[in-house]
Amino acid sequence: MLVVVDNPKTWRLKLHDVPVVSARSYLTDPSFSQMRDVKVFNLCRSYRYQSLGYYVSLLAMARRHKPLPSITTIQDMKTLSITRTLGDDLSELVHRALRPLRSNEFELSVYFGKNMAHRYDELAQRLFGLFPVPLMRAEFQKREGEWKLSSVRAISAGEIQLNHVDFVESSARAFFSRKRMPSVRRSPVRFDLAILVNDKEKFAPSNRAALKQFEAAAKRADLGVEIIGKDDYGRIPEFDALFIRETTAVNHHTYRFARRAAAEGLVVIDDPDSIAKCGNKVYLAELLGCNKIAIPKTMIVHRDNREQVVKTLGLPVILKQPDSSFSQGVEKVETVEGLNAALDRLLDDSDLVIGQQFVPTDLDWRIGVLEREALYACKYFMAEKHWQIAKKDEEGETEYGSVEAVPLDQVPPVVLENAVRAARLIGDGLYGVDVKLIGDEAYIIEVNDNPSIMAGYEDKLLGDDLYDRIIASFVKRIEARKEGRGGGVKG
Repeated sequence: MLVVVDNPKTWRLKLHDVPVVSARSYLTDPSFSQMRDVKVFNLCRSYRYQSLGYYVSLLAMARRHKPLPSITTIQDMKTLSITRTLGDDLSELVHRALRPLRSNEFELSVYFGKNMAHRYDELAQRLFGLFPVPLMRAEFQKREGEWKLSSVRAISAGEIQLNHVDFVESSARAFFSRKRMPSVRRSPVRFDLAILVNDKEKFAPSNRAALKQFEAAAKRADLGVEIIGKDDYGRIPEFDALFIRETTAVNHHTYRFARRAAAEGLVVIDDPDSIAKCGNKVYLAELLGCNKIAIPKTMIVHRDNREQVVKTLGLPVILKQPDSSFSQGVEKVETVEGLNAALDRLLDDSDLVIGQQFVPTDLDWRIGVLEREALYACKYFMAEKHWQIAKKDEEGETEYGSVEAVPLDQVPPVVLENAVRAARLIGDGLYGVDVKLIGDEAYIIEVNDNPSIMAGYEDKLLGDDLYDRIIASFVKRIEARKEGRGGGVKG
């Protein structure tokens, strides 16, 4: 760990047991460029373009050090549109924290994630999570009764008020003394992996037992592993890889995490490109159709062709929201009246909707694909007396059909072949391809970028090996990236 400042002789904060070096030394002394796996806390006066502070973070990235703030954070603070987008997630917290104020403007100083006034602790920590800058000020404005985050900027030590210096020193000491990684190991880990989860998610792609299996597999591979959440956005540069185990969507923080991780040079599954592709059923229908991969008879429905649905697809018919997932946003309609009512509702939210011929089966095949090759296979049986694998009962509880893991050599070859072909059109990440087998024909239903991996289900046959193979893919990609060979998998 290094703290980099403009001039250590004029540095106002007393940080014992923390090495403090000058920016010029860090930039020009060859010994620093030869260091590996170093966390660099950049506390220079300015991060403006081509300043010393800017180059400290820029060269830290080139040296594969882990700078705080990173270049991405520096740019995020300058881009008002990004600031507003991130501020939307804070709206409720901001309103709650600032509601007692009578003025229309407010400035909040954040020192290593803390503020002098305890009532702003949560807001300060959340801002530091989004913009991990050691010393910063956030400005808020109240318009039409609503408080909004208007800007965030880094400040220098010289801008700290004299009566705040002692508090800043204690905040800095607390920050530097806390354990940054879980547990002490006899030898340093090779790389650090973050697993993004949402403990409150009802239909999470991995249950708690599966997450523990991933953690155990990471440790077997000598990876440091940490479970992170939505508020840890700013900590992404601390890691070498990000594994998203939360349901993804483009208009969602999971996509922002993926994009940020990719921009910071991390290996990330699910990568942002896969999220964008798999997250839209209109795109998938067009992609699969153009590549002559069998799918149930499908049409893209809009206001001008909605009258052709029955003639083209018949009844009953399946309607899908473009961003549907986990059987949500998917409807089966059996009458013309029901079709019109559903289309009225769906077309209010999206200009395009997927219409698909109803193909009844007792089960769907799910083929897990990693690095363009089949990884596992399962049969997902329909819920009792239902056309999907999940249904809600009268109390609103969800009932599921059974799941049966199947050895790959016992999967019908046409199912395996079409599933892998479909996944390869998306990328080289981790996918779950849903397939219906009708006679000798395998129809792709969808390609999921965030497939379910639940302990006791998908891992029933492979056990630890399923988790080890996924983690091994991360290790291979990280090593390739650090050796300058990129992080992808050819095939």
